[in-house]
Amino acid sequence: MVTIRIKFDLLKYLRDNWGAPFIILFQALLLSSGGFLIKGDSALADKTAAYAYYSLVTGVALQLISFLMAGRRKAKRE
Repeated sequence: MVTIRIKFDLLKYLRDNWGAPFIILFQALLLSSGGFLIKGDSALADKTAAYAYYSLVTGVALQLISFLMAGRRKAKRE
């Protein structure tokens, strides 16, 4: 029962915060970029870091949009 509640809360969070998956992807890509750099593959590390940056920009833009939409929904309710 608890796992169903956690899944429901997670889905609600992701529905309300559109940029969250992209920001999580940014973190994973940035960590993997560091791993590639440690292994000595700087070309792959650079490409991965670039994709991480694009993911971060997309996530922040979507977070801004969802923040503005939540403000409008709240204003309509009041």
